[in-house]
Amino acid sequence: MATMSAARKRAQAKTEYNAFLAVCPSRRLLDRLSDRWVVLVLCALGGDGTGHPDVATSMRYSELARQLAGVSQKMLTQTLRSLERDGLITRTVTPTVPVTVDYELTDLGLSLYQTTRQLRTWAQDHMDDIQEHRDEYDAAQ
Repeated sequence: MATMSAARKRAQAKTEYNAFLAVCPSRRLLDRLSDRWVVLVLCALGGDGTGHPDVATSMRYSELARQLAGVSQKMLTQTLRSLERDGLITRTVTPTVPVTVDYELTDLGLSLYQTTRQLRTWAQDHMDDIQEHRDEYDAAQ
């Protein structure tokens, strides 16, 4: 029996990804991507909400923290690290006094940005409808 190269094993596994299976790694990725802070960080870095939609931008940590009202320092740091680990953003450290750290979407992150932008827009556009349904549901309970 012939042995399979690592690249061939990865290629075969890729065709077998199925997020409906509990053991599939794509399910863990979907869990991460569905986090509200991930969506909002990607939208912020994609230029969404800055007045220049669809223009990827580099942002400092403090700028992101200001734009993402309500995010804790710990949560923002964890989110940025996970996005960097997944290759969706880059972190650039400039040796200044004090040190400057900038975050920017990678090509992979840009490819996901459009989807997160649409999700954010949908949520904002349909919030009144959702709230109406929630109120009706709660009143019936």
